[in-house]
Amino acid sequence: MLNLDIPGFKKLNVKNLVLDFNGTIACDGTINEDIKKKLNEIAGLLNIYVLTADTFGSAKKELEGVNCKLVILDETDQAAQKTQLVEEINPLHSIAIGNGRNDVRMLNVSAIGISVINEEGASGQTLTSADIVCRSFMEAMEMLENPRRIKATLRT
Repeated sequence: MLNLDIPGFKKLNVKNLVLDFNGTIACDGTINEDIKKKLNEIAGLLNIYVLTADTFGSAKKELEGVNCKLVILDETDQAAQKTQLVEEINPLHSIAIGNGRNDVRMLNVSAIGISVINEEGASGQTLTSADIVCRSFMEAMEMLENPRRIKATLRT
């Protein structure tokens, strides 16, 4: 669990980390070993959910050995499916990270929404919907490992 007391923003007990797959933790359907290692480190702190339409058909293989729950979305309204999962696990205890337009609602309902840019870029709507914008997924993970950075970014 990650406890955050952010002056003028929120007091949070974060238990869940909800992640988009392509563009967020994977590039062209592939996850590098540093990200896999970091996910397993964070899994000691938070429950990790990875959500994907699995465009490249590689998510299950890429996440082998990573302590997370993989959720393959069907082709209907993926934004709604992502939002529904966050609502089911309790948005007040969840941080969501994404980069695509279908991540906007998920970021909005989560206690903290983080947009990452990475190699595939990020939707402008995602950037404006997020509480925090990071230049990379690894930078976002560093914020979780150093919660004072989150506090400094979000306090009033």
